[in-house]
Amino acid sequence: MPKQEIIISKDLSQDVEGAIARCQHDRLFVLTDSTTLRLCWPLVSAFPCFESAQMITIGDTDENKTLDSLSSVWTALQKGGATRHSLLVNLGGGMVTDLGGFAASTFKRGMAYINIPTTLLSQVDASVGGKTGINFGGLKNEIGVFNCAASVILSSEFLRSLDMKNILSGYAEMLKHGLISDEQSLTELLRFDLEELDFTELGRLVSKSVSIKERIVEEDPTEKGIRKALNLGHTAGHALESMALEKGRPVLHGYAVAWGLICELYLSVVKCDFPKERLRQTVQFIKMHYGDPLLDCKQYERLYEFMKHDKKNEGYSINFTLLGNVGDIRINQQATKDEIFEMLDFLREG
Repeated sequence: MPKQEIIISKDLSQDVEGAIARCQHDRLFVLTDSTTLRLCWPLVSAFPCFESAQMITIGDTDENKTLDSLSSVWTALQKGGATRHSLLVNLGGGMVTDLGGFAASTFKRGMAYINIPTTLLSQVDASVGGKTGINFGGLKNEIGVFNCAASVILSSEFLRSLDMKNILSGYAEMLKHGLISDEQSLTELLRFDLEELDFTELGRLVSKSVSIKERIVEEDPTEKGIRKALNLGHTAGHALESMALEKGRPVLHGYAVAWGLICELYLSVVKCDFPKERLRQTVQFIKMHYGDPLLDCKQYERLYEFMKHDKKNEGYSINFTLLGNVGDIRINQQATKDEIFEMLDFLREG
């Protein structure tokens, strides 16, 4: 899988114009959801490169990351005369970049696409690394392919339109990157003032977070080994997210990941001797900013069933990424059903 171009933008107009010019194309399409059409499209719509672009808009939120939405994008591309030489620009959060990337990767057996992520979550996670896909059968990201965008353009201009919940959703993935990287990175993140946001400093932390993910993805693009480090917090997190979606009370991805980090750091203490003081500090930070999930022990069996369907699993074992210490990554770790239930007890009561 070729390495994608990641642009930390200083001049959004110039960077978008340049990225589109480098992708020779016969037709240009822009995919947004209903929220990014309203809040983000006005920031770029006057750029000359978008003068002849055809717009495609889908519903917002992860509930629309579906086969029906994907089909509507394929239909719009088909009706718009798209060919395999066309270009799709995905302007939105992780749902848009995941679904749009998958649509582009499969239409006419593949056309080029560019991601312009507009949420903190999509800037540090969803838009980088070439994972594309949709939810299916009640499971997160069940169907998809690895295929990198031609370019990913990151601009802090979009972050100013986010509410605190969406800032926190992205920040959870940054915490994960700190945990799998080094003590200094994690300490910076735990000390950052989320109450009085300094967007310049946040931009610096985003750039550092993206570089951590880039380094890992470059080493293992299709997740055969060390890229599984990026799944820390996600086995439990995806289960919590899927259950919330099933109950019609969806939670933001980053909140589920934050709660998943509590779970999997607890397992890391039990199984890999992760330092208890680091567990305490991280759990305190997460509880302060993300609160507690609405969870009772009657839901443990359902969560366990969701974990059994996790894509990282091999055979009948539930696979976790755990830590022996900050930056000491232990992939392909298994836990018994009793240990998993104890982990959920810790999340609920710890």
